[in-house]
Amino acid sequence: MHQAAFAAAGLSGWRYQRLPAPPELLDELVRALPGAGFRGANVTIPHKERALAIADRASVAALAIGAANTLTFAHDGTIEAENTDAPGLIAALPTPARGLRALVLGAGGSARACAWALREAGAAEVMVWNRSAERARALAEQLDVRAVADAPGADLLVNCTSVGLADPASTFKELPLAADTVGRFPFVVDLVYRDGDTALIAAAKAAGCRVVDGLEVLVRQGALSFERWVGAPASLDAMRSALRGDRDHHGQLDTDHSRAGFPGGRSDGDARPAGP
Repeated sequence: MHQAAFAAAGLSGWRYQRLPAPPELLDELVRALPGAGFRGANVTIPHKERALAIADRASVAALAIGAANTLTFAHDGTIEAENTDAPGLIAALPTPARGLRALVLGAGGSARACAWALREAGAAEVMVWNRSAERARALAEQLDVRAVADAPGADLLVNCTSVGLADPASTFKELPLAADTVGRFPFVVDLVYRDGDTALIAAAKAAGCRVVDGLEVLVRQGALSFERWVGAPASLDAMRSALRGDRDHHGQLDTDHSRAGFPGGRSDGDARPAGP
């Protein structure tokens, strides 16, 4: 995906590569990257909180969410932390968030990023549901949003859980709604990405909802990282084509970010640096 964006921008000498990053070596690895010529890096679970701590400076979003997925190396060697999960969601939405009532499913890092982003974008109300009511309440209190015990109708539904990834048939057994009630949400976003539509996206399409799948959110997050490193907009079309083309041609998702964005990736995490 990033290599396609580099090629579209004429940056033939740039490379985006994956590096294994055991937790005990993360600080040393990240601090060595600027001197090796890298411009930045994406970091994945479980390193997002530590990446924020390593940075010399951080954006408002990264500080508020408490995690960073994008690091940019300045010319003086200092490290800037950003969280593109939040603005990536807003950029992917097919309608402005302002004035919407939104229901966020989940209480982990991605749910925190999405709830914060929607609140900051002017949503009329942001509700949070989680299988653990205690975790939902804790997140709601921290972000000044509302915890709910079920799934009240709303304008926008955002699934930030991993439900449906390993076992699509379990989707509506584990989420607080049935397939035939998804139509109560005119807009549906599912951060899970897999071969073909998730069960939630399929039900939403059948109900006539406007949908955004996890791959589109991934493209938007990646484009924002690209812009920070390169200083110019990324080609969304090139990134989409590379990402969806890999899935279509190989029968599975096989991209730079294939282990990022949801639980189930490498237990020791990855760092994916970029640079000429």
